[in-house]
Amino acid sequence: MAKIKPLMLLPPVLFVGLAALFYFGNTREDRNTLPSAREGQVAPAVVLTQLGDDAPFSDATLRDGEVKLLNYWASWCAPCRAEHPLLEELQAEGIPIYGVNYRDDPGRAMAFLDELGNPFTAMGADGAGRMALDWGLYGVPETYVIAGDGTVMLRFAGPLTEAVMENRIRPAMAEAAAR
Repeated sequence: MAKIKPLMLLPPVLFVGLAALFYFGNTREDRNTLPSAREGQVAPAVVLTQLGDDAPFSDATLRDGEVKLLNYWASWCAPCRAEHPLLEELQAEGIPIYGVNYRDDPGRAMAFLDELGNPFTAMGADGAGRMALDWGLYGVPETYVIAGDGTVMLRFAGPLTEAVMENRIRPAMAEAAAR
């Protein structure tokens, strides 16, 4: 009878271990959500430079008593381009959206908006990404629901879709309005 060497068992054991890890990792309920240390807290400071002709929004804007969205975006971001028509639909509904252009060339950012339209009530640039660090930005696009008192109600990392709007963003906006 042939003797089994311990190293011969290593590949099948590793395979079974990795298969179990992948299976249990993909069956978790919250696998598409990222935790946010900011939810339930007052929004961090707004530190933006001007982008375009208008002055950027400020901290006071986020605490003006109105529920709003804050959207991080960039011209080089393909998912930002994909979610853009939905942002324009939300703007047409009267939902205030404040844009933060993240680590982008100002000329390219303005060309992006010239091409696709500007859905933002006000916007500014975070060229160095310092504000994004304070907000806990994971990547662009990223959208925050902000209550009228400036509390972050929800952070959604990734491009907005109709399903995300109906299942995550609109319920968070309703919760923010009820505060």
